[in-house]
Amino acid sequence: MDQVRPRIAVSSCLLGDPVRFNGGHSRDRFLTDVLSRHVDWVPICPEMEIGLGAPRETLRLERSPGGPRLVTRSSRVDLTAPMTALARSRAAGLDVDGYVFKSKSPSCGIHGIPIHAGGAGTPPARTGVGADRRNRGLFAGIVIGAHPLLAVEDEGRLHDAVLREAFVERVFAVARLGRLLAGDWRPRDLVAFHAAHKMQLLAHAPAAYRELGRLVATAGSGPREELAAAYDRGFRTALAAKASIGRNANVLEHCLGMVGDRLGRVRSADLLEVIGSYRAGRVALSVPVTLVRHHARGEGVAYLREQTYLRPYPDELGLRNHVAA
Repeated sequence: MDQVRPRIAVSSCLLGDPVRFNGGHSRDRFLTDVLSRHVDWVPICPEMEIGLGAPRETLRLERSPGGPRLVTRSSRVDLTAPMTALARSRAAGLDVDGYVFKSKSPSCGIHGIPIHAGGAGTPPARTGVGADRRNRGLFAGIVIGAHPLLAVEDEGRLHDAVLREAFVERVFAVARLGRLLAGDWRPRDLVAFHAAHKMQLLAHAPAAYRELGRLVATAGSGPREELAAAYDRGFRTALAAKASIGRNANVLEHCLGMVGDRLGRVRSADLLEVIGSYRAGRVALSVPVTLVRHHARGEGVAYLREQTYLRPYPDELGLRNHVAA
Protein backbone atom coordinates (compact mmCIF):
# COMPACT_ATOMS: atom_id res chain seq x y z
CA MET A 1 0.00 0.00 0.00
CA ASP A 2 1.40 3.38 -1.02
CA GLN A 3 2.50 5.73 1.73
CA VAL A 4 0.56 8.92 2.37
CA ARG A 5 1.53 12.31 3.76
CA PRO A 6 -0.42 12.86 6.97
CA ARG A 7 -1.61 16.33 7.87
CA ILE A 8 -0.50 17.14 11.41
CA ALA A 9 -1.40 20.25 13.36
CA VAL A 10 1.50 21.56 15.43
CA SER A 11 2.28 24.38 17.81
CA SER A 12 4.08 26.87 15.57
CA CYS A 13 6.97 27.41 17.97
CA LEU A 14 7.96 23.75 17.58
CA LEU A 15 8.71 24.38 13.90
CA GLY A 16 10.99 27.28 14.76
CA ASP A 17 8.55 30.17 14.44
CA PRO A 18 9.52 33.01 16.86
CA VAL A 19 6.15 33.13 18.60
CA ARG A 20 7.05 32.24 22.18
CA PHE A 21 6.35 34.65 25.04
CA ASN A 22 9.99 35.80 24.95
CA GLY A 23 10.05 36.26 21.19
CA GLY A 24 11.94 33.01 20.69
CA HIS A 25 10.97 29.53 19.56
CA SER A 26 11.10 25.92 20.75
CA ARG A 27 12.22 24.21 17.57
CA ASP A 28 12.09 20.43 17.86
CA ARG A 29 14.63 18.75 15.59
CA PHE A 30 12.75 15.48 15.21
CA LEU A 31 9.75 17.40 13.89
CA THR A 32 11.66 19.80 11.65
CA ASP A 33 14.58 17.67 10.47
CA VAL A 34 13.05 14.17 10.31
CA LEU A 35 9.27 14.04 10.33
CA SER A 36 8.87 17.12 8.11
CA ARG A 37 10.09 15.14 5.12
CA HIS A 38 7.05 12.88 5.32
CA VAL A 39 4.13 14.98 6.62
CA ASP A 40 2.37 18.25 5.93
CA TRP A 41 2.21 20.60 8.91
CA VAL A 42 -0.68 22.80 9.94
CA PRO A 43 1.02 25.36 12.24
CA ILE A 44 -1.11 26.96 14.96
CA CYS A 45 -0.20 29.46 17.68
CA PRO A 46 -3.32 30.36 19.66
CA GLU A 47 -1.64 33.20 21.57
CA MET A 48 -0.70 34.93 18.34
CA GLU A 49 -4.12 34.26 16.85
CA ILE A 50 -5.89 36.09 19.67
CA GLY A 51 -3.59 39.05 19.09
CA LEU A 52 -1.08 38.83 21.94
CA GLY A 53 2.02 39.14 19.77
CA ALA A 54 5.57 38.17 20.68
CA PRO A 55 7.23 38.91 23.00
CA ARG A 56 4.35 39.10 25.46
CA GLU A 57 3.48 38.77 29.11
CA THR A 58 3.46 35.21 30.37
CA LEU A 59 0.16 33.45 31.00
CA ARG A 60 -1.12 30.95 33.54
CA LEU A 61 -4.22 29.02 34.49
CA GLU A 62 -6.11 29.91 37.65
CA ARG A 63 -8.92 28.13 39.44
CA SER A 64 -12.40 29.59 39.40
CA PRO A 65 -15.90 28.25 40.15
CA GLY A 66 -16.62 27.91 36.43
CA GLY A 67 -13.38 26.12 35.61
CA PRO A 68 -9.77 27.18 34.99
CA ARG A 69 -9.28 30.67 33.59
CA LEU A 70 -6.39 31.88 31.45
CA VAL A 71 -4.91 35.14 32.73
CA THR A 72 -1.79 37.22 32.22
CA ARG A 73 0.57 36.67 35.11
CA SER A 74 1.21 40.29 36.20
CA SER A 75 -1.45 42.55 34.68
CA ARG A 76 -4.23 40.02 35.49
CA VAL A 77 -6.00 40.32 32.12
CA ASP A 78 -8.51 37.49 31.67
CA LEU A 79 -8.08 35.88 28.25
CA THR A 80 -10.41 32.94 28.82
CA ALA A 81 -13.20 34.16 26.51
CA PRO A 82 -11.11 34.92 23.41
CA MET A 83 -9.03 31.75 23.82
CA THR A 84 -12.15 29.64 24.26
CA ALA A 85 -13.77 31.17 21.19
CA LEU A 86 -10.63 30.56 19.13
CA ALA A 87 -10.32 26.97 20.33
CA ARG A 88 -13.93 26.18 19.46
CA SER A 89 -13.54 27.76 16.03
CA ARG A 90 -10.30 25.90 15.33
CA ALA A 91 -11.73 22.62 16.59
CA ALA A 92 -14.80 22.94 14.39
CA GLY A 93 -12.69 23.25 11.24
CA LEU A 94 -9.82 20.95 12.19
CA ASP A 95 -9.08 18.38 9.47
CA VAL A 96 -5.85 16.69 10.47
CA ASP A 97 -4.56 13.21 11.26
CA GLY A 98 -2.77 14.20 14.47
CA TYR A 99 -1.65 17.12 16.61
CA VAL A 100 1.67 17.90 18.34
CA PHE A 101 1.17 20.42 21.15
CA LYS A 102 3.74 22.49 23.05
CA SER A 103 4.39 20.94 26.43
CA LYS A 104 3.96 22.85 29.70
CA SER A 105 1.99 25.63 28.03
CA PRO A 106 -1.10 27.03 29.82
CA SER A 107 -2.81 27.19 26.44
CA CYS A 108 -1.36 24.20 24.55
CA GLY A 109 -0.06 21.78 27.19
CA ILE A 110 -1.80 18.41 27.37
CA HIS A 111 -0.43 16.89 30.58
CA GLY A 112 0.01 18.16 34.14
CA ILE A 113 -0.42 21.89 33.57
CA PRO A 114 -0.28 23.80 36.91
CA ILE A 115 -3.52 25.47 37.97
CA HIS A 116 -2.96 28.31 40.43
CA ALA A 117 -5.22 29.22 43.31
CA GLY A 118 -5.59 32.79 42.02
CA GLY A 119 -3.87 36.10 42.62
CA ALA A 120 -0.39 37.13 41.57
CA GLY A 121 2.43 35.20 43.19
CA THR A 122 0.36 32.25 44.43
CA PRO A 123 1.92 28.80 43.99
CA PRO A 124 0.37 26.31 41.57
CA ALA A 125 -1.93 23.53 42.74
CA ARG A 126 -1.89 20.42 40.57
CA THR A 127 -5.27 18.76 40.36
CA GLY A 128 -4.28 15.40 38.90
CA VAL A 129 -2.50 14.15 35.82
CA GLY A 130 -3.17 12.34 32.58
CA ALA A 131 -6.54 12.67 30.89
CA ASP A 132 -8.01 15.10 33.47
CA ARG A 133 -8.98 18.08 31.35
CA ARG A 134 -8.25 20.46 34.23
CA ASN A 135 -4.59 19.70 33.68
CA ARG A 136 -4.58 20.61 30.02
CA GLY A 137 -4.02 24.02 28.57
CA LEU A 138 -7.23 25.87 27.80
CA PHE A 139 -6.87 25.70 24.01
CA ALA A 140 -5.66 22.09 23.94
CA GLY A 141 -8.39 20.90 26.29
CA ILE A 142 -11.15 22.24 24.07
CA VAL A 143 -9.60 20.86 20.87
CA ILE A 144 -9.06 17.41 22.38
CA GLY A 145 -12.54 17.42 23.86
CA ALA A 146 -13.98 18.05 20.40
CA HIS A 147 -11.78 15.34 18.82
CA PRO A 148 -11.36 12.61 21.47
CA LEU A 149 -10.03 10.05 18.96
CA LEU A 150 -7.41 12.37 17.45
CA ALA A 151 -3.80 11.23 17.94
CA VAL A 152 -2.19 13.91 20.12
CA GLU A 153 1.18 14.27 21.82
CA ASP A 154 3.51 16.99 23.00
CA GLU A 155 7.10 17.36 21.88
CA GLY A 156 8.43 16.33 25.29
CA ARG A 157 6.72 12.93 25.24
CA LEU A 158 7.83 12.41 21.63
CA HIS A 159 11.39 12.15 22.93
CA ASP A 160 10.34 8.74 24.27
CA ALA A 161 10.99 6.15 21.55
CA VAL A 162 7.90 4.06 22.36
CA LEU A 163 5.52 7.03 22.43
CA ARG A 164 7.07 8.50 19.30
CA GLU A 165 6.61 5.27 17.34
CA ALA A 166 3.03 4.87 18.55
CA PHE A 167 2.07 8.42 17.58
CA VAL A 168 3.63 8.24 14.13
CA GLU A 169 2.07 4.84 13.45
CA ARG A 170 -1.38 6.19 14.33
CA VAL A 171 -1.19 9.30 12.16
CA PHE A 172 -0.04 7.35 9.11
CA ALA A 173 -2.74 4.71 9.58
CA VAL A 174 -5.46 7.33 9.99
CA ALA A 175 -4.15 9.20 6.94
CA ARG A 176 -4.44 6.04 4.85
CA LEU A 177 -8.03 5.53 5.96
CA GLY A 178 -8.81 9.18 5.35
CA ARG A 179 -7.49 8.95 1.80
CA LEU A 180 -9.69 5.93 1.15
CA LEU A 181 -12.87 7.41 2.61
CA ALA A 182 -12.35 10.75 0.86
CA GLY A 183 -12.50 9.06 -2.53
CA ASP A 184 -15.17 7.22 -4.48
CA TRP A 185 -14.66 3.99 -2.53
CA ARG A 186 -16.70 0.85 -2.89
CA PRO A 187 -17.39 -1.91 -0.35
CA ARG A 188 -14.61 -4.07 -1.80
CA ASP A 189 -12.16 -1.21 -1.24
CA LEU A 190 -12.95 -1.13 2.47
CA VAL A 191 -12.67 -4.92 2.61
CA ALA A 192 -9.20 -4.69 1.02
CA PHE A 193 -8.16 -1.90 3.40
CA HIS A 194 -9.23 -3.93 6.42
CA ALA A 195 -7.41 -7.01 5.14
CA ALA A 196 -4.20 -5.04 4.58
CA HIS A 197 -4.36 -3.70 8.16
CA LYS A 198 -5.11 -7.05 9.78
CA MET A 199 -1.73 -7.58 11.45
CA GLN A 200 -1.45 -3.95 12.48
CA LEU A 201 -4.86 -4.05 14.15
CA LEU A 202 -4.14 -7.39 15.82
CA ALA A 203 -0.99 -5.90 17.38
CA HIS A 204 -3.13 -3.23 19.04
CA ALA A 205 -6.58 -4.63 19.74
CA PRO A 206 -7.49 -8.15 18.57
CA ALA A 207 -11.11 -7.83 19.74
CA ALA A 208 -11.49 -4.55 17.88
CA TYR A 209 -10.11 -6.16 14.73
CA ARG A 210 -12.78 -8.83 14.89
CA GLU A 211 -15.51 -6.27 15.56
CA LEU A 212 -14.34 -4.21 12.58
CA GLY A 213 -14.39 -7.37 10.50
CA ARG A 214 -18.05 -7.91 11.35
CA LEU A 215 -18.71 -4.30 10.39
CA VAL A 216 -16.93 -4.65 7.06
CA ALA A 217 -18.96 -7.78 6.34
CA THR A 218 -22.06 -5.56 6.19
CA ALA A 219 -20.55 -3.33 3.49
CA GLY A 220 -23.04 -2.78 0.72
CA SER A 221 -26.09 -3.45 2.86
CA GLY A 222 -26.52 0.01 4.33
CA PRO A 223 -25.70 3.70 3.83
CA ARG A 224 -22.04 4.28 2.91
CA GLU A 225 -21.76 7.31 5.18
CA GLU A 226 -22.85 5.37 8.27
CA LEU A 227 -20.48 2.51 7.49
CA ALA A 228 -17.57 4.90 6.90
CA ALA A 229 -18.21 6.77 10.14
CA ALA A 230 -18.51 3.57 12.18
CA TYR A 231 -15.38 2.05 10.68
CA ASP A 232 -13.46 5.28 11.20
CA ARG A 233 -14.41 5.38 14.90
CA GLY A 234 -13.55 1.73 15.44
CA PHE A 235 -10.28 1.97 13.54
CA ARG A 236 -9.10 5.03 15.45
CA THR A 237 -10.08 3.45 18.76
CA ALA A 238 -8.21 0.25 17.95
CA LEU A 239 -5.02 2.06 16.94
CA ALA A 240 -5.15 4.11 20.15
CA ALA A 241 -4.64 0.91 22.18
CA LYS A 242 -1.04 0.15 23.02
CA ALA A 243 0.74 -2.43 20.87
CA SER A 244 2.42 -4.61 23.50
CA ILE A 245 5.50 -6.77 23.13
CA GLY A 246 3.37 -9.88 23.53
CA ARG A 247 0.90 -8.85 20.85
CA ASN A 248 3.69 -7.90 18.48
CA ALA A 249 5.32 -11.28 19.02
CA ASN A 250 2.01 -13.05 18.45
CA VAL A 251 1.53 -11.16 15.18
CA LEU A 252 5.04 -12.03 14.05
CA GLU A 253 4.38 -15.70 14.77
CA HIS A 254 1.15 -15.39 12.78
CA CYS A 255 3.19 -13.96 9.91
CA LEU A 256 5.63 -16.85 10.20
CA GLY A 257 2.71 -19.23 9.86
CA MET A 258 1.85 -17.69 6.49
CA VAL A 259 5.32 -18.12 5.06
CA GLY A 260 6.86 -20.90 7.12
CA ASP A 261 5.90 -23.78 4.86
CA ARG A 262 7.95 -22.16 2.09
CA LEU A 263 11.00 -21.52 4.23
CA GLY A 264 11.74 -25.01 5.37
CA ARG A 265 12.53 -26.22 8.87
CA VAL A 266 15.87 -24.46 9.40
CA ARG A 267 14.90 -20.97 8.22
CA SER A 268 11.57 -21.18 10.04
CA ALA A 269 13.40 -22.11 13.24
CA ASP A 270 15.81 -19.20 12.76
CA LEU A 271 12.94 -16.71 12.38
CA LEU A 272 11.12 -18.17 15.36
CA GLU A 273 14.29 -17.74 17.42
CA VAL A 274 14.55 -14.07 16.43
CA ILE A 275 10.91 -13.52 17.37
CA GLY A 276 11.66 -15.11 20.73
CA SER A 277 14.61 -12.75 21.19
CA TYR A 278 12.30 -9.80 20.56
CA ARG A 279 9.75 -11.17 23.03
CA ALA A 280 12.53 -11.47 25.63
CA GLY A 281 13.67 -7.88 25.06
CA ARG A 282 17.01 -8.73 23.48
CA VAL A 283 16.46 -7.23 20.02
CA ALA A 284 14.42 -4.39 18.54
CA LEU A 285 11.15 -4.98 16.72
CA SER A 286 12.82 -3.93 13.47
CA VAL A 287 14.88 -7.13 13.46
CA PRO A 288 12.09 -9.75 13.14
CA VAL A 289 9.96 -7.39 11.03
CA THR A 290 12.79 -6.98 8.53
CA LEU A 291 13.21 -10.74 8.29
CA VAL A 292 9.48 -11.31 7.78
CA ARG A 293 9.44 -8.65 5.06
CA HIS A 294 12.43 -10.27 3.39
CA HIS A 295 10.83 -13.70 3.38
CA ALA A 296 7.42 -12.40 2.29
CA ARG A 297 9.01 -10.71 -0.69
CA GLY A 298 11.43 -13.51 -1.50
CA GLU A 299 8.77 -16.23 -1.32
CA GLY A 300 6.16 -14.18 -3.16
CA VAL A 301 3.53 -14.24 -0.40
CA ALA A 302 1.46 -11.33 -1.66
CA TYR A 303 -1.04 -11.13 1.22
CA LEU A 304 1.75 -10.93 3.79
CA ARG A 305 3.85 -8.56 1.71
CA GLU A 306 0.95 -6.10 1.55
CA GLN A 307 0.40 -5.98 5.31
CA THR A 308 0.81 -2.41 6.58
CA TYR A 309 2.23 -3.85 9.81
CA LEU A 310 5.47 -4.57 7.99
CA ARG A 311 5.85 -0.96 6.81
CA PRO A 312 3.41 1.28 8.73
CA TYR A 313 5.36 4.45 7.91
CA PRO A 314 8.49 5.35 5.89
CA ASP A 315 11.52 3.27 6.85
CA GLU A 316 13.64 6.42 7.01
CA LEU A 317 11.98 7.35 10.30
CA GLY A 318 13.73 4.40 11.98
CA LEU A 319 11.19 4.20 14.80
CA ARG A 320 11.32 0.48 15.55
CA ASN A 321 15.03 0.39 16.28
CA HIS A 322 14.77 0.63 20.07
CA VAL A 323 14.83 -2.42 22.33
CA ALA A 324 11.56 -2.49 24.26
CA ALA A 325 11.78 -2.81 28.02
